[in-house]
Amino acid sequence: MAAATVMATASPMAGAAEVIGIHSLEAWTIQIEEANAAKKLVVIDFTASWCPPCRIMAPIFADLAKKFPHVVFLKVDVDELKPIAEQFSVEAMPTFLFMKEGDVKDRVVGAAKDDLAAKLGLHAAQ
Repeated sequence: MAAATVMATASPMAGAAEVIGIHSLEAWTIQIEEANAAKKLVVIDFTASWCPPCRIMAPIFADLAKKFPHVVFLKVDVDELKPIAEQFSVEAMPTFLFMKEGDVKDRVVGAAKDDLAAKLGLHAAQ
């Protein structure tokens, strides 16, 4: 757990054009609170290690993180952090959730890379 905390607190808030893996409820809280305070868009990839479409979307999600460095990109394994997945009613993987200032703005369910990119462009511009 300490490693997850160190990773979360050591990661630059700007996202540094990378996807931040969340491995504890504490790391989740830190990232969400920092993003809310900075009024940043947060895109969460709810994934699972056993999910083939999730593995297909992982490099696409990482690529989008590089293209949108002012957006916070988080990855949550639904089996590792069930309470977070349940909080947001995630029932299928991958599910991508768009949040700003604590409010869910949108979601994309499934390996829909075009929808993900379009919604990211829309919400990142707001």
